[in-house]
Amino acid sequence: MLCPACHYNGTRVIDSRPAEENRSIRRRRECEKCSYRFTTFEKVEHSPLVVVKKDKTREEFSSEKLLRGLIRACEKRAVPIEHLKEIVSSIEKELRSSGNVEIDSEQVGEMVMERLVDVDEVAYVRFASVYRHYKDITVFIDELQQLQNRKDEQE
Repeated sequence: MLCPACHYNGTRVIDSRPAEENRSIRRRRECEKCSYRFTTFEKVEHSPLVVVKKDKTREEFSSEKLLRGLIRACEKRAVPIEHLKEIVSSIEKELRSSGNVEIDSEQVGEMVMERLVDVDEVAYVRFASVYRHYKDITVFIDELQQLQNRKDEQE
């Protein structure tokens, strides 16, 4: 490993510990030449997941992009960021365990909505309005009515 300070190709590991809920290893390293200390992270390299969009274009699955969308939907709502990260992590885990390399964007959107409806109803409606591209207010009202019916059934 190259030292970021002096670019010497010799470092030693001072400390290792699990990070990101045991999905990576955090290592403190020290340069053998200049004694500069720095942190590295080691992760399993997964084969890429490819999301097939509605227009049939393809792009690599991005957990960061999914998290940004959830954060936007939950803006000014009392939803902890850690909970949103758990949603993203569970979706990615489910997608990877499916064995499919290509996933429809609609499938990802539905997975988000299934989880978001139980977290925050306003965030769910915000996400649904962008994801489903409501054309007029009647479709939007129908979605709200379905949400209300679901809530009534749970009580």
